[in-house]
Amino acid sequence: MTDLFSHAAQERIRQEAPLAARMRPRTLDEFAGQSHIIGPGRLLRRAIQADQLSSLIFYGPPGTGKTTLAMVIANSTRSHFITINAVLAGVKEIREAIEVARERRELYGQRTTLFVDEVHRWNKAQQDALLPHVENGTIILIGATTENPYFEVNKALVSRSRIFQLQPLTEDDLRAIALQALNDPERGYGKLNVRLEPAALDHLVDVANGDARGVLNALELAVETTPPDANGVITVDLAVAEESIQRRAVLYDKDGDAHYDTISAFIKSLRGSDTDAALYWMAKMVYAGEDPRFIFRRMAIFAGEDVGMADPQAMGVVVSSWETFERIGMPEGRYPLALAAIYLSTAPKSNSAFAFFDALGVVEKEREADVPNHLKDGSRDKEGFGHGEGYLYPHSYRNHWVAQQYLPDALQGKVFYQPGDLGFERAIRDDVARRREAQLAAMVEGEAATPGHLEVLTTSPANRAKDAWLQRTVTSSGRQLGGLRDRLFEMAGVQRHHLIFDANAGSGLLTWEAVRRAPEGGVWALATDEATGEALRQQSARLPEVERPAILVGDLAELDYLLSLRGEADVRFDVILGRNVFPLSKPDMFQNTCQVLSSRLLPGGRLVFSQNIPRHTQRLYDLIEWGRETRLRDKVAAAEEAIYADAADPMVNWGEADLLAALEVPALSDARLTVDEQVEERLITAAHLDRWFGAGAADGRPSYRERLLAGGLADSEVGKVEKLFRSQLLNQSVSWRSRLAFVGAGRTE
Repeated sequence: MTDLFSHAAQERIRQEAPLAARMRPRTLDEFAGQSHIIGPGRLLRRAIQADQLSSLIFYGPPGTGKTTLAMVIANSTRSHFITINAVLAGVKEIREAIEVARERRELYGQRTTLFVDEVHRWNKAQQDALLPHVENGTIILIGATTENPYFEVNKALVSRSRIFQLQPLTEDDLRAIALQALNDPERGYGKLNVRLEPAALDHLVDVANGDARGVLNALELAVETTPPDANGVITVDLAVAEESIQRRAVLYDKDGDAHYDTISAFIKSLRGSDTDAALYWMAKMVYAGEDPRFIFRRMAIFAGEDVGMADPQAMGVVVSSWETFERIGMPEGRYPLALAAIYLSTAPKSNSAFAFFDALGVVEKEREADVPNHLKDGSRDKEGFGHGEGYLYPHSYRNHWVAQQYLPDALQGKVFYQPGDLGFERAIRDDVARRREAQLAAMVEGEAATPGHLEVLTTSPANRAKDAWLQRTVTSSGRQLGGLRDRLFEMAGVQRHHLIFDANAGSGLLTWEAVRRAPEGGVWALATDEATGEALRQQSARLPEVERPAILVGDLAELDYLLSLRGEADVRFDVILGRNVFPLSKPDMFQNTCQVLSSRLLPGGRLVFSQNIPRHTQRLYDLIEWGRETRLRDKVAAAEEAIYADAADPMVNWGEADLLAALEVPALSDARLTVDEQVEERLITAAHLDRWFGAGAADGRPSYRERLLAGGLADSEVGKVEKLFRSQLLNQSVSWRSRLAFVGAGRTE
């Protein structure tokens, strides 16, 4: 009977709960927004569906679905689920939850998931109490926080958890949530006759500012406080909506991320001379209740750091505005606040004051340098030590300046201050440069008064950075491949939640980087043969199952079929990238490939790839010193150039223009191509020479020797060429030139 009453009480509480609580999604399909982390194919969605969650932290503004997502996980997991609110719970509740988890594990072999709402509210000791049990797997932690977990959550817990950042919901998401609440007969207002006018819905969505709870609370207030008319219709018009939610909720916590992010945006807008943006971010801070003194303090720093000598009056304007604010207070104090911001944003910019920090760095690193004798104080020991002797008094010279040494001997010629070329500083730049030149000329030519300057110049300290640069050699193709990989990912703009497809996985150079860069997304890789695919699978076995890339084996033309075999026919990608993705032996290779790939891109997605252009590869005849054999060289050069001019050979009968033309498919836009000349050091081995001068390849392509014979060289001449190659190149390192195209395009629809 007690259970019956308890159930009835819980049902009554559920029915009387606020609309926002009643309308919480129960499944992933009901969840609105956050497609970047729970959309089809994303890591978190796969982990929830497979019930293979590790410890998680959900981080994002209020009303974005952190707690709701945890409840969805609770409804779908087979593990025992415990919920704690960090505001109300302490170490006692943590220990009780851990004891329950331990019993479940020992008696039933069942895992326990502990959801901690507002986990940042716990102090270090409370968070530390969880750590060993998360580490040994007794519990799976799911934390929710509005604060940056990297600052507010124990670093040890963060390192053992995967962090997902939730974004404010879009207007379309909020509209869908509001309409769902109106139409749901069980949890919402589906049983009532509510007419929500479009203008009212627009207002609720706009002012809610990405907060689902905010739009539902406002809708609830509007419906519950509006009486029905004679026909039983509850009309929520714009006036009612404005009464229900009057002030936009601004995400701003004076001690949290929003505080630091907003002031950062303000300062960067000032630095970028965008007055409109600067005023917007400052208005957001003032609207949210930020102390104007904090803003003035940051503007005073900015005046010295970023405006500096380009406009020396900027500091005075800020200080004067600050003093005016202190005299008149708010709200009129907004005028001097705005004046200072406008002045700084429109002022010329210079960060030459950083010269002081360069000087500090030298002081920290260099051995203490003695003050030059002529600069020392001569008022105390001029007679005994000669301090101050040789000093030239600038005011005794024309223009009140004379060339002489001021830096210590070991730093003579060192430059810290680099005048900018804007505003006031532009006017002094040439004077500073001229004086430096004169100073150095005086030292070199012996015109300066202090002796020993020539010796200083001829024994100047070695430039260690320059020496290291000169000694650096790039002889490994691995470095070039690493640079190629980094460049492709920079072009792609990969984000942590992206779905990525490596269109020609090969050794996995791009695949494993994609796994690292998109830990909350997903990675698919296409291998051209089963052996390559198996090698990639074995490499991925070290990763947890839900984090492994999906390895496909086959041809790009079969991509749709290969995905359908995995039950992923609807998967589309944020980024498709690859190296040498075009099958060069097939007709229409470029156009067909781009059509296949573009059909798999999400709107706004990026297609980026690099492609070697064989027609521009290193010519072998350029590797040899021919001496007097100029006639033979000309015959070899003509025969070799004929290889790359063969219009019937798909390996060489195309170039950069063909790559760009291939991207002219309806779904792609903004196609761009850049070409790099690549030079790498390559060691020529006996295997290279045997391949060049042996029989043709198994695929029917002729060898270099056969090409030379076909180009009109006699067998004896080819023999002479081979002898030259073997005598000069065997086990020698040569500079090998090639041309590499980097291509990118975006999907617009």
